[in-house]
Amino acid sequence: MIVRILLACLCLMAPLSGFAIAKPAAPAQTQQGGGFQTWVEQTLWPAARAKGINRAIFDQAMAGVMLDPAIIALTKKQSEFIKPVWSYLEGAVGSSRIAQGEARARDYASLLDRISEKTGVDPYIVLAIWGIETSFGSATGSKDIIRSLATLAYERYRGEFFRDELIEAMAILQQGHVGRSAMKGSWAGAMGHTQFMPSTFRQYAVDGNGDGKRDIWNDPVDALASTAHYLKEKGWVRDLPWGYEVTLPKAFDYRNRRGTFSQFARVGVKRTDGGALGGSAEASLFLPAGAEGPAFLITANYAAIKAYNASDAYALAVAHLADRIAGGPAIQGVWPKHEKPMGLNERMAIQKKLKSLGYDVGEPDGRFGSKTREALIAFQEKNGLRPDGYPNTATVQKLLK
Repeated sequence: MIVRILLACLCLMAPLSGFAIAKPAAPAQTQQGGGFQTWVEQTLWPAARAKGINRAIFDQAMAGVMLDPAIIALTKKQSEFIKPVWSYLEGAVGSSRIAQGEARARDYASLLDRISEKTGVDPYIVLAIWGIETSFGSATGSKDIIRSLATLAYERYRGEFFRDELIEAMAILQQGHVGRSAMKGSWAGAMGHTQFMPSTFRQYAVDGNGDGKRDIWNDPVDALASTAHYLKEKGWVRDLPWGYEVTLPKAFDYRNRRGTFSQFARVGVKRTDGGALGGSAEASLFLPAGAEGPAFLITANYAAIKAYNASDAYALAVAHLADRIAGGPAIQGVWPKHEKPMGLNERMAIQKKLKSLGYDVGEPDGRFGSKTREALIAFQEKNGLRPDGYPNTATVQKLLK
């Protein structure tokens, strides 16, 4: 799925029956003071009209749509940003999902070979995205996409992003790609076998089987081909691995965070699977649980996976599931499960403190991503701490004192 942009749509919630769903007792009000229907007519319709949506499609899309009071609460529960990375991986890369991936690899072998040849994208990565997004098509989501997007747009969650996605969804209806009643998906608006946002569909969906359609809702061939096309357009490099799990020498200098595979090998970094580590490909050190947990060298292709979903836990899960489907080993490093997971308020406090000290963490939201990790590394380096980008006890105590 691509909520890419990104807040993820991995959480697929309970079915809805149609669009005429009971109105919440006290719907939110716009800043201008009107209600939802006023917003639809005075704000949404002019914006949709300006983007070329005709009135008939607009009325068809919005007929009977009311706010979904459960959705805003769901924005605070995205597991790929909140759970400890090891807990997320345990749920995302289990034995059942690996076995299903192996079966799908056999079932779609010729298709995967064809799209890999065309795009250069690792077919196992495409399979892994399918598996993590919708359990290989078994859980594509039953939320009414228009209602979900309208709720998020009305609440101005992420500014104008979801309003624009709502208008993109109307454009998909106007172009006849899918019927109104069939436009189902996740609570944040992602659709189909591999969970494309409406704007992502319009930009990157392709016809994978030559029937003249781009049917990501019902045809896994189109969905897989579209996913590979998306990754290619986001910078996937042919014949480059996403990365490797590695072991670091005892005296490793954690300031050595970027370099070629050969440069890392020269300072004693080794692949945990025993393979050769060499070549001129650029890589960076990734320590998702700090220096006490597993270590990885990641490449530009890992960044392409993150374009699909901005969470490191998600990207690592996709990469690892792909490796496991292809017959690779489990992660060998030991996760620091003895550490007590931080709550949302604690994580926000860390981000707010870093921001107050001048570090760029974006808007504090309790979700630890690349910006927060880089800010922690800079703080650790400045204060004589091990610069692994992880908020361990020593770092938090120094930061919040």
